[in-house]
Amino acid sequence: MDSVANELLYAFVEGNAKMTAGHVSKLDLANLAEEIESLGKRDRRALRSRLKVLMRHLLKWCYQPERCQKGHSWWSTIRTHRRDIELILEDSPSLRRQIPNMIAADYQAMRLDASGKTSLPLETFPEMRPWTTEQILDETFWPGEA
Repeated sequence: MDSVANELLYAFVEGNAKMTAGHVSKLDLANLAEEIESLGKRDRRALRSRLKVLMRHLLKWCYQPERCQKGHSWWSTIRTHRRDIELILEDSPSLRRQIPNMIAADYQAMRLDASGKTSLPLETFPEMRPWTTEQILDETFWPGEA
């Protein structure tokens, strides 16, 4: 756990102890609310970042012909990010419903990134995302495989 998370956890435990002891009036509710909000934002940023990497690698996997040369690395990245996303969603299940909007908001940038990383023309990658949210997150789904 990083030091910021430790500080937040300590503040939460301290606040919870005050509530349990009946000292609710001594709680800094504004600060507590701000800390809880910052945890949610941190999880949202982490989820969005992993979704971007996952989508970019799925695009490269599907649309770059010589993917077999780098296949194991991409395969590993795709698997790792899918698992990391599931871990985030286990801790913050309410974020699951935000995934389609995150992907929609970032898809064009991911297309550009995939084009730049592969040196393939942007037109190689579909203008609209080619897979459902469920497919993107499904560990058994591999684009281009029968």
